[in-house]
Amino acid sequence: MLAILFGGFTGLMLLSVPVTIAVGTAVVIGFVYAGFGDSFYILPQQMLEGINSPSLVALPFFILTGNLMNVTGMTDRIFAFATALVGHFRAGLAQVNVVASVVFSGINGTSVGDIGAMGPMEIRAMRANGYRADFAAALTVASAVVGPLIPPSVGLIIYAHLADVSIARLFLAGVIPGLVIALCLMIYNRLYAARHELPRQPRASVAAVVKTGRHGLVSLIAPAIIMGAVLSGYATATEAGVVACFYALGVGLLYRSVTFSALYNAIHDAVLVTAVVMGIIAFSHGMSWLLAIEQAPQDLALAITGATENKTVFMLLILGMLLLVGCFMEGVPAKLILVPVLLPLIDAFGVDRVHFGIVIQLALLVGIATPPMGIGLYIVAEIARVPFERVSIAVLPLLIPLLVALLLIAFVPQFSLFLPDLILGPEQ
Repeated sequence: MLAILFGGFTGLMLLSVPVTIAVGTAVVIGFVYAGFGDSFYILPQQMLEGINSPSLVALPFFILTGNLMNVTGMTDRIFAFATALVGHFRAGLAQVNVVASVVFSGINGTSVGDIGAMGPMEIRAMRANGYRADFAAALTVASAVVGPLIPPSVGLIIYAHLADVSIARLFLAGVIPGLVIALCLMIYNRLYAARHELPRQPRASVAAVVKTGRHGLVSLIAPAIIMGAVLSGYATATEAGVVACFYALGVGLLYRSVTFSALYNAIHDAVLVTAVVMGIIAFSHGMSWLLAIEQAPQDLALAITGATENKTVFMLLILGMLLLVGCFMEGVPAKLILVPVLLPLIDAFGVDRVHFGIVIQLALLVGIATPPMGIGLYIVAEIARVPFERVSIAVLPLLIPLLVALLLIAFVPQFSLFLPDLILGPEQ
């Protein structure tokens, strides 16, 4: 059954079939193959059950918050603030690229959103100051991996729903791993600067840092609202998302940067993205039900536990599989398909579900920067007007710090669990 479902889905994706249709078609084929052809009423029941979850109601509001923050011009202010902070360092604008992704992650929460919003500005500034275009593009897609780890994050909300874990714990768990990735990339930039003559920006004055910081930090209040409300218990994730939407709209009105057409486009895009994600979740829940009926997770668990009882070897096998899947499939559909199958395995090997949520999120994210199928590479190549082949070659050395960070986070659980345990207490 696993071969039928995953093979059908992957084959349709390779034929450029939209992901929602690919998942739905694969599920229908699986139902017929399993002998449920005369009981199709089960599928819509399972689809409705899959999206009937309070945690998923927060999704459209987080997406809309990111869209509203984009149309208010916050990206310009974030980039100016990051430049004032670290632009004077060796490989200054390369470090700005990473720092800006960390700051912007609290607003957008998706890698593609980070590339689309910050990418044009970052690449343009780096090229104007003497950086090679392919290096600028490659660093932009590598640094975008940070975004969906630091809260709020769409991918982490979906994992929390699938794995039945606390959104608050998962949000806190992503903070330190996100900073670890940023640190690894910044160390790489410094080593790269030692081998190449890279320009520096003039050191910003204290007044400039304060001025750009005042405007840049305004954008960080939105994620602070979300995290503060959720962690304090004053609001659910959904309610916090609604408040953040109104705050983002208020910022736009304050700066007089919101037009009716921009507001319409932000809402329109949020509706479309939410509809697509909900469609995928609905079909994937039907797939999960079918896999459970066919006992596919149990069979896979027996196969892997039969191959190894070593937790380290198990984690390495899972990481290899996730990295491979991430090259061909986006994070949301990949998690929707894989998490229900992998949960019995990680429970059997004693892997914390919150920790594993960060691991699967990062491992799949690395795929957006991995040739030849990484979706981030195609987007950034188009933005930078650089041939895809050149970006693919330039990004290969940058995969080293990303993989180092992945191994550290996978095999040192405290990177993920320290903050949740410190603030919320250990899970019972």
